[in-house]
Amino acid sequence: MRSAGKPAEKEAAPAARKTAPGKKAASAKKAASAKKTAPAKKAALSGTVAKKSTPAKKTAPAKKAALSKKAAVAKKVKPADVVLPADAAVKKAAPVKKIAVRPPGGESPTALVRRARRINRELAEVYPYAHPELDFENPFQLLVATVLSAQTTDLRVNQTTPALFARYPTPEDLAAANPEEVEQILRPCGFFRAKTRSVIGLSKSLVENFGGEVPGRLEDLVTLPGVGRKTAFVVLGNAYGRPGITVDTHFQRLVRRWQWTDETDPDKIEAAVGALFPKSEWTDLSHHVIWHGRRICHARKPACGACPIAPLCPAYGEGETDPEKARKLLKYEKGGFPGQRLNPPRAYLDAGGKPAPPLGAA
Repeated sequence: MRSAGKPAEKEAAPAARKTAPGKKAASAKKAASAKKTAPAKKAALSGTVAKKSTPAKKTAPAKKAALSKKAAVAKKVKPADVVLPADAAVKKAAPVKKIAVRPPGGESPTALVRRARRINRELAEVYPYAHPELDFENPFQLLVATVLSAQTTDLRVNQTTPALFARYPTPEDLAAANPEEVEQILRPCGFFRAKTRSVIGLSKSLVENFGGEVPGRLEDLVTLPGVGRKTAFVVLGNAYGRPGITVDTHFQRLVRRWQWTDETDPDKIEAAVGALFPKSEWTDLSHHVIWHGRRICHARKPACGACPIAPLCPAYGEGETDPEKARKLLKYEKGGFPGQRLNPPRAYLDAGGKPAPPLGAA
């Protein structure tokens, strides 16, 4: 039995020996696979870390940008307890109001511009000789005459200024004048005491601040006593050729009748109407409108039946519509009467205009 068992053991030994290399191969395979999986795991881990870390890097600038935006907004937004003064709000809103074209009626801004410019073209054909209706030979005379024209007619001023300028031809002369003597000359113009103070005061200012010369800038002109924007634009447009809109009582009345604007403040009217026309047309536009207001489109009873722009006027019918009756309402050269200037331009006389009579003439 022992002899039989020994061969069995001998047979088992080789089998064990044979299985040992298999185990070694299996372990080698496991080790190889472990080696292969280790880099793979490392790569996977590094990949996941990279994926996780990459958004973190990307979100950091995004968070910074978001924070910077919030900080910028926080800087712009005023605290709840800070209240801006009312005058600051008005100053910011004022330029918007000045340049906006807001038709009073149901007209579009484009249609309003076209109609307004057509009215001006029609009036230019009716009054091709339109000019300032104050007699003057230099900027100083025009400045003084315009100041005197407040609350009176240009005709009355033209009848009064010849004696004034004959006595005081320069700013230096008028600045040194006796107020009582000036008052006597200006008495026919009305409000002669206040006007005397204004013309003597502006003459002194011209001598002291501008070397006796009338300045050619709006900013300087409005610093003179009795001189506002209307007076300044008359001087700039007619003595220096610099465009400006003269908003007098006639101009205000007509632009509202024509629904160019519904503003009542002269400065706002000037801005609203100025937005409808090129700047180069402002001075002539002022003459056309003022001439039409004095001759045909009167304040109390406009001569609608004799108006050349009746088809373009929204207010047609406020005055006399019968053509024959309307013609009887026309004034100055349209009605056959003398104009307002004693020495009008040659073009006006050639068109049939008549000069005004001097003061005291029969």
